[in-house]
Amino acid sequence: MGMGVGLPVGGGIGGLVLLLLFSALTGTNPLDLISSSSAPQDQTVGTTGLRDKDPQAEFISVVLADTEETWREIFRKRGEAYVPPVLVLFDGATQSACGVGRSEVGPFYCPTDRKVYLDLSFFRELDQRFGAPGDFAQAYVVAHEVGHHVQNMLGISEKVTAARSNADDRQANAWSMRLELQADCYAGVWGHYAAQRGLLEPGDAEEGLNAAAAIGDDRLQRMARGHVIPESFTHGSSADRVRWLRRGLDNGTIEACDTFSSRTN
Repeated sequence: MGMGVGLPVGGGIGGLVLLLLFSALTGTNPLDLISSSSAPQDQTVGTTGLRDKDPQAEFISVVLADTEETWREIFRKRGEAYVPPVLVLFDGATQSACGVGRSEVGPFYCPTDRKVYLDLSFFRELDQRFGAPGDFAQAYVVAHEVGHHVQNMLGISEKVTAARSNADDRQANAWSMRLELQADCYAGVWGHYAAQRGLLEPGDAEEGLNAAAAIGDDRLQRMARGHVIPESFTHGSSADRVRWLRRGLDNGTIEACDTFSSRTN
C-alpha cells in the first residue's frame, strides 16, 4: 500500500508483519523489496476474475467500483477523464510490471501497469496483528491504493520519483512520506463521497481511522525495536496518517490533500 517496514522474513509473528516493520525501520519502500527473481504462484486479474463465492473478494470489488464512481465524478468536474485501475487479487506471489509482488509486501500499486495488487491474507493481518478490524478498515486499504493511482494520473507520482532520485536518504524518505499521506487523504476523499451516498454506517469512519493509526511508522518502529527514528519514516506517524485521512473525510476535495505544501507534524 505502500504501507510500511535487517529483519528476515518469516518466523514467529509472520512474514508480512516482519516486512512491514523492516520497511518502517529502514525507510525502505516496500516496492523496493519486490524481487523479480521468483516466479508467481497464482494470479487473479480484474473484477471479472474474482474467486467464486469469496465474500471478501466480492466486498473489495464493490469498494473498487465505488471508488471509480467517486473519482470519475471528481475528474469530470476538473474537465478530465478518469481511467480506473485494474484490481489484481493474488495468492502468495504475482507478476507485476514493477516486479514480482509477494504477500509479505502487502497491498501495493504499480504505476507502470496501473494495477492495484492485493493479497487477501493481508486483511487477516490487519485485523489479527494490527488490531484494525472491520469492513471500512479494509475499504480504507483499497482506497489508499486507488489514491496512488489518482496520484499517478495527476502526474504527482512522477514528480516525486524525480525528486527522490536527486535527494539523500532522509529527503527521499520525506518525499515518500508525503506521497503516502496524500494517498491517505485521497482515501478519505472517497470516504467523504461514500458517506454522502449513504454507504457508511455508524462507526465506519472510526474503523478507517483506527486502521490508519495502526500502521503509522512510529507504532511499527516501537513494535520492532522499542524506539522511534522519525527521519526514517516513509509513510508517516500514526497521528499524521489519522490527520490526513480525517482531512479527506471532512473536506472531500483534492485541494485539501496537498501534503507537499503543508507541515506533516
